[in-house]
Amino acid sequence: MGLRVNDLIEIGEDELHEDFERVSGPGGQHVNKVETGVVLKFDAARSTALPDEVKTRLAKVAGKRMTEAGVLVIHARRYRSRERNRVDARQRLVVLVQRACEKPKKRVASKPTAAAKRARLEDKKRQSLKKRHRRSMDHED
Repeated sequence: MGLRVNDLIEIGEDELHEDFERVSGPGGQHVNKVETGVVLKFDAARSTALPDEVKTRLAKVAGKRMTEAGVLVIHARRYRSRERNRVDARQRLVVLVQRACEKPKKRVASKPTAAAKRARLEDKKRQSLKKRHRRSMDHED
């Protein structure tokens, strides 16, 4: 069983790699002894679960969390237990991939309204008049 992103995409367990690390924060002596932080790595570039267009958008959505080799790295350290951090890291991966699945809407170019054109031209006239009044009236040399 894998990580279900949507009806079409399911990331297999074999594509996810987890490392554990010691993290700071609350927990007393326990935090110094146990590796509760989770580093989830997902090789998006080589993944068979993601279509190419989703991989491209995922690189943009992930930003600095994606390495140059196309590996998505998520650090989860919010909670004191390893299991909650594992769940958190996987949920964050799902959210990133879901955002990458959304196709951006095409921008429809719009034209300025007639009122906006009039306002722009009136402003230009006002500026021109202001600068014309600043000129010296005496042009004799």
